[in-house]
Amino acid sequence: MRHFISLNEWNEEEIIHLLQMAEHYRKEQLTLKKQLFAANLFFEPSTRTKMSFAVAERRLGMDVLDFNVEHSSTQKGESLYDTAKTFEAIGANLLVIRHCDDNWIEEIGNHFSLPIINAGAGKKEHPTQCLLDILTIYQEYQQFKGLNIVIAGDISHSRVAKSNAYTLQKLGANVYLTAANGWQDKSLDFPYISIDQAVQISDVLMLLRIQHERHETAYIQKSYLQQFGLTKRREKAMKPHAIVLHPAPVNRNVEIDTDLVECERSRIFKQMNNGVYVRMAIIVKLLQEWGIIDEAIVEKRQQPINYRGVSCS
Repeated sequence: MRHFISLNEWNEEEIIHLLQMAEHYRKEQLTLKKQLFAANLFFEPSTRTKMSFAVAERRLGMDVLDFNVEHSSTQKGESLYDTAKTFEAIGANLLVIRHCDDNWIEEIGNHFSLPIINAGAGKKEHPTQCLLDILTIYQEYQQFKGLNIVIAGDISHSRVAKSNAYTLQKLGANVYLTAANGWQDKSLDFPYISIDQAVQISDVLMLLRIQHERHETAYIQKSYLQQFGLTKRREKAMKPHAIVLHPAPVNRNVEIDTDLVECERSRIFKQMNNGVYVRMAIIVKLLQEWGIIDEAIVEKRQQPINYRGVSCS
């Protein structure tokens, strides 16, 4: 694995191994006894992804080279490629990139001598979000085969939907989609059902944010919750064991009734917590693959934790 670009490139065994690594790092404090620099190049706004990468990097003992697009040379016309090349030239050991272009990865190509992590590619891919989502599901059910998982919302503009649908199918889940008219993505070969059908059959209901910044015209939010969102009435129709996910940020009272964001079946904030450990696992895996780190520079220390998660045996 040279870069972490898409989970489409990973088989089931490799994905489960990453989940196990993430759970391992939740229980064991890990520090790299070597000065390493991580550059987080976020060309789009981000809270959870950017900050959880920063926390993951600092927990590993890495120095974080922050990047603010508003105060960078991109304002002078510098390209993504040249910005990334600059960080490589000054000594970064890892690049984490988020960009609005669906195909920025093709611009980067194979011209870099350090690992690159895709932290979001336009409307196309969001593999680290996908990995933390499936970790959250695995913690709940310890498997994927036969689970009914419904992805609900702004499918056509969502990189989360695209990354999750195919990965979950690969792992054996039954994947369904639900969306308002005009927000379907016909390129995704999964059945569409109504939101009322979704709440009845789902073991996992994965809600998506309305991607206002990617819509050409404004959408009237007032009626969205009643027509397509998770209302209290719909939540009561869900299976007793079913859980609710959302990649956030959450538009309260739009995709989901605000009282349900932290209800008993919600795993929204658990997803965020999982993001730190998933990203630690990806970083360590890449640095090992590149020969940048080995066991000799890894310091481990057990930390007590009371947590029911993925077995690492």
